[in-house]
Amino acid sequence: MPRYDYVSMGFYTYDCLGWPFTEVPPGGGTLFIDELTLAVSGAGGTAAIAAAKMGLKTLAVAGVGEDLMGDWVLERLRHFGVDTWGVQRAPGWKTSSSIVLTRADGSRPALHRKGATADFFVTAEMIPRAVDTKVFHAGGVGLMEAMDKGQSAVVMKAAKAGGATTTVDVFAGSPKDLPAIAQVLPYTDYFMPSIEEAQALCGLSEHGDTAKFFLDMGVKSCVLTLGGEGAYYHDAAGVKFRIPAFDVAVKCTCGCGDAFDAGFAVALVHGFDAETCVRFAQATSALNATGLGSQAGVRDFEHTLHFMKTTKMKR
Repeated sequence: MPRYDYVSMGFYTYDCLGWPFTEVPPGGGTLFIDELTLAVSGAGGTAAIAAAKMGLKTLAVAGVGEDLMGDWVLERLRHFGVDTWGVQRAPGWKTSSSIVLTRADGSRPALHRKGATADFFVTAEMIPRAVDTKVFHAGGVGLMEAMDKGQSAVVMKAAKAGGATTTVDVFAGSPKDLPAIAQVLPYTDYFMPSIEEAQALCGLSEHGDTAKFFLDMGVKSCVLTLGGEGAYYHDAAGVKFRIPAFDVAVKCTCGCGDAFDAGFAVALVHGFDAETCVRFAQATSALNATGLGSQAGVRDFEHTLHFMKTTKMKR
């Protein structure tokens, strides 16, 4: 049996979030808000904590700085039972951090420092333990500068060789980001970018064409998250479907796509079929949106499953 249920490698951030944000006060002025919170976020961090909350034995593989934010990220991961063996620190590193100002409609302008996400590196000695898992997730490919030079592909190849199911999420804004991402696609079972990132990479607009672009690059299944419009699934066998989003009151969309990744992994570990995996991932994302900060609305597996079965979807 694998040592872990889930390994989440990649982008881990320290976030400070405020709600509701309306405007930047002029000069040195002050505006009052209703809520302020802290969260571990990022395509790797959100997924790791959400998966751990829902019962997966989870390993974090990332980099954080030798600073107060890094101390807090490690403490928070451990609070939820996430194994931090794979989290690296080094002198001079700064923790990837964001100030997120969430509007009443859930949108979230942010200020971000890239930090140690660009610096960490999974060495050959680390790989056997880092890929000893049922599901291996690479979250934030395209943002991990040291790993994106070829090592992410090495780790993903090892994960596949060891029998893991692999999932990938990305950080992308234009076709120039495609070369770093293309390296991992032949070792990817489920490619799960947002529709905006996927379209930015390939330059296509139709969902089916966009999915086929990545299928032709080697992924076995493409799962495009569509925000408030739900999710689109398309695999190499020709199975394709679209599932609408759940109808919830949105507080904050920070981490919704990353929570989706975690929910999909939990569903895979539980042996759900493809359509149920997407619906469970959608439920995890919807719950995430009901709270301020990544994972805030996610409680545990039973709560998410009940939500999936009882909550209405948008029409």
